[in-house]
Amino acid sequence: MLFSPLQTLLTLFVGSVLVSSSPIRSRSSYAVKESHHVPRKWSRVGGAPAYGIIHLEIALKQSRFEELERHLYEVSDPDHERYGDHLSVAEVENLVKPSDDSLNLVHEWLFDNGVEEDQLSYSPAKDWVKVSLPVAQVETLLDTKYSVYRHSDGTYIVRAPTWSLPTHLHSHVDTIQPTNSFFRGAPRKSNVMPISELGTDEPTNVWSALVHDPPPDLSVAQACNASAVTPLCLRTLYGTLNYNPKVPGKNKVGLTNYLMETNNRSDVSLFLQKYRPEAANAAYQFKIEIIANGDNQQTPNNATQLDDGKDLEGNLDAETILGISYPTPLIAYNTGGSPPFKPDLRTPTNTNEPYLVWVQYVLAKKDLPQIISTSYGDDEQTVPISYARRVCDQFAQLGARGVSLLFASGDAGVGGEPENCFTNDGKNRSTFLPSFPDGCPYVTSVGATKNFNPEVAAFDPRNGFVSGGGFSNYFSRPAYQDGVVPPYVQSLNGAYKGLYNPKGRAYPDIAAQGQAFQTVWNGTNVRLDGTSASTPAASAVLTLVNDALLAAGKKPLGFLNPWLYKKGYKAFTDIVSGNSMGCGTDGFPAVKGWDAVTGFGTPFFPKVKAAALAR
Repeated sequence: MLFSPLQTLLTLFVGSVLVSSSPIRSRSSYAVKESHHVPRKWSRVGGAPAYGIIHLEIALKQSRFEELERHLYEVSDPDHERYGDHLSVAEVENLVKPSDDSLNLVHEWLFDNGVEEDQLSYSPAKDWVKVSLPVAQVETLLDTKYSVYRHSDGTYIVRAPTWSLPTHLHSHVDTIQPTNSFFRGAPRKSNVMPISELGTDEPTNVWSALVHDPPPDLSVAQACNASAVTPLCLRTLYGTLNYNPKVPGKNKVGLTNYLMETNNRSDVSLFLQKYRPEAANAAYQFKIEIIANGDNQQTPNNATQLDDGKDLEGNLDAETILGISYPTPLIAYNTGGSPPFKPDLRTPTNTNEPYLVWVQYVLAKKDLPQIISTSYGDDEQTVPISYARRVCDQFAQLGARGVSLLFASGDAGVGGEPENCFTNDGKNRSTFLPSFPDGCPYVTSVGATKNFNPEVAAFDPRNGFVSGGGFSNYFSRPAYQDGVVPPYVQSLNGAYKGLYNPKGRAYPDIAAQGQAFQTVWNGTNVRLDGTSASTPAASAVLTLVNDALLAAGKKPLGFLNPWLYKKGYKAFTDIVSGNSMGCGTDGFPAVKGWDAVTGFGTPFFPKVKAAALAR
C-alpha cells in the first residue's frame, strides 16, 4: 500500500523503546509557562505521532548572566581599562552555570516523571539539560500537545504552541525547545540567475590579466562591474588588495551552514581558479566541521537538489570569504540536528532549533575563529521571546570570549510583501517585520549595498531584493546606540508611527556590497543578491583587520558594537542613498550617519585597520 507524505508523517514510528513514567505528583501545580501564536504561513494538519522521539533541550536560568554582560561590555569598550581582556572558557562557564537549587529542582521534576539519570546530557556549564523522549512522554511532562504543522512552501514541522511547567520551576527554567519556536533560519539570498540570463559575457582577456597580476594602483573603475561583483572588485573597493596577511593560522574566520547546506569544494576550486588563482588550493584545505549530522555532500547534486538550489548559499559564503581573506584559514560549521521523526522528502531534516545546536557546540570548544559569519535568519515573531532572549544570551558568551558574530540583516527591507506585514499576536495589526537574530544586541548585523562611487543601499527590482533593516520588538535599544538611533528616529518626523518599535534595538550596524555576486555553483557561474553576500564580504574584510591586530601583539576585535558606535564608525564609508522598502512603503531611508538601512556604512580596510590599531 502506498502512503501520502502526510500519512507517512502522521504514522511514523521512530524508536522501539517506551520510557516508563510515574504519575506527576501534583497536576494542580502546573501553569502555562509560555504561549506563542502559530505564525502566518503555518497551519496545523494533525497530531504528532505519540512515539516519535523529541530531543528536548531545557534551558536553566543562568545564575550570574548580569555579571557576564558587565564583563562583555567592559572588555568590548575601547575606553575601558579592560578592553580586549577577553574571558576564558572556564570563566564564562562559571558565570552562566545554574544554581544548585535550579539544577536539583529540575532533576527532581524529571525523575518524578520517569526520566532516568543516565538519559540526561548537559552543556559544559550545565545550563542546558538535554533528554530524548517519546512525544507522548514530553506531552505529559509539559502538559501540552504536539502537532504537525505545514508551511505554505510544503515543509513540515512538529511544535506545541503552548506549554506548561510546575509553578515552582517557572523561575528556574528560561525556555524549553523544541516547543513553540517556528524559527527556520532561512538563507538570506536571492536572485539565482545564470550568466546567460543576465546578458553579460565572460570576463575579457584584459580583466583576466588583472585577476592574475593586479597592479597595486588598480582603480575601482578598472576592477568593478556592477552587474558582476568579484573578489578583485571587493578587494579593490574595500582596500585589501595590497594587504598580505601576516599571521594566518593564529587568525581564523568561520562560517555557518544550515538546512543541509555545505560548501562544494569542486565549485569553490573553480571559483578561486578563475577569480583568485593563488588561493585555488584553499578550496580543498579549509576545514568543515559536522555538527549533529550536518550535510557535507561533495558529489554532484541530484535533480531534486538542483531544483532546490542546494549549496548556493554555502558556495557563496565560502567563495566570498576565501576570495578576500586568503590565506587566513576558514572553518565551516555544518549543522544538521537529529530530527524527532525519521525524515523523508516531505519531512524537515532538522526539527530542532539550529542556533541552539550550533551555539552549544561552539561554546564547548576552546579554540574558535575570531570572526564567524552567518547568512541565516527569520522574522523575529516566528520565535517566542524566551527562546530569542536565551539564544541571544548564548551569543553574549561568545562575545565575552572575543568572537565577533556577524549576521545578515535580511533581504526583504522592512518586511517584504504587504500581505505578510501583520502581527502574530492574534490581533493581526499592520506592522513592519524585524529580523532575528539581528535584534540581539550582542551581534553585529550587516546590510547590503550596490554600485560604486558612490555605493547605495541595495535594491534589485528583478527579484524584489531589498537590504533589510528595522527595530526589534523583543530587545530594547542598547546603550551603545543611544547617541545615534534617537536622532535618526526623530528625523523620520513621525513616519511609520505604530509600525515599528522606536525604542527597540535598531539594525543593521554596518553594510557591504551584496548584489550580483559572481558565484560558481554546479560547475557554472550564477549571480546572487543578498545580505548572504554582504555578510561574508564584511566578515572577510574585518578578518584582515584582526590579522593586523594579532600581528601587532594586540587582541582581536571581539564584540564589535561598543567600539563601532563609539569610535570605529569613523572608518566606515557612509551610505546616504536608498531605502529599505517593504510592507507597501518606502521603508526607512539611508541618511548621513547611522541609518536603519546600511548602519554606519561599508568598511574601508586601511581606515578600519588604523582605527583598530589605535585602540
